[in-house]
Amino acid sequence: MFDNFAELYAIIKATERLEKAYVRDIISPQEYELECQKLIAHFKTLASTLKDTVPSIERFADTYKMECPAALNRLVVSGVPATVEHRATAAASASTSAAAVAECVQNFITSMDSLKLNMVAVDQVHPLLSDLYASLNKLTILPPDFEGKTKMKEWIARLSKMGAADELTEQQARQLHFDLESSYNSFMAALPNAGT
Repeated sequence: MFDNFAELYAIIKATERLEKAYVRDIISPQEYELECQKLIAHFKTLASTLKDTVPSIERFADTYKMECPAALNRLVVSGVPATVEHRATAAASASTSAAAVAECVQNFITSMDSLKLNMVAVDQVHPLLSDLYASLNKLTILPPDFEGKTKMKEWIARLSKMGAADELTEQQARQLHFDLESSYNSFMAALPNAGT
């Protein structure tokens, strides 16, 4: 058990250091995103293992006087790297390119199909929604308050509070599918010359 506590402590501290390195521009956005995704995945796996002994990550951090607000925000609240959350990695070429639109469509369809196939475990759904959220953020034609971005961010935050092995209830899966379909329709309507 203490080995797991040590691992959790190390993941939180490493995430805090990574966040600071990114903010100080010591690490590139690409390196940051890769490492942050690894830490988030490790954290979710370990947190689900420890959910009975460590019901609150915030309390764990307080108990051990960790003082890691950036890490707690990234791991517990946000659940996605800052580059995904703030569109930092998406700045490259023409933001309305066919490839970026195709990536969004692919991520919408993959996410909806996975729910139809009853893939409802958090560790199955979270990566798909993170990919969808990242691809939506690559398109600058979409406003920051676009329905799809807002809903995916809310779902990612909700899933981040659950353990990796936890599963969505039938009602949650149905609501997520509805939100995905609604967001997809809004996405298609927001594209230039959509439907003509």
